[in-house]
Amino acid sequence: MAKELCFVTVIGEDQKGIIAKMATSVYEKGINIEDISQKVIEGYFVMSMLIDIKDSNYSLKQIEEDLQEIGKEMGLQVQLQHEEIFKSMHRV
Repeated sequence: MAKELCFVTVIGEDQKGIIAKMATSVYEKGINIEDISQKVIEGYFVMSMLIDIKDSNYSLKQIEEDLQEIGKEMGLQVQLQHEEIFKSMHRV
């Protein structure tokens, strides 16, 4: 079965609970985290997640709004981008 992949990026001041809140949000929507990487650089948290939204009953817009709301509460910048948009932007 084909996956429907999206990239989530999170950037902001490092603090406890960022990964936990983001992961809980996607889990509650029936979304699988395919890959995740995070790093703290001079006090700034940088994370990218590759998620599969195929089995979710939520729209891309709802998912993005919920993640951005968490970001807003925590003072983070959150962006969600569908794989097809990412591919078309980076096509040579």
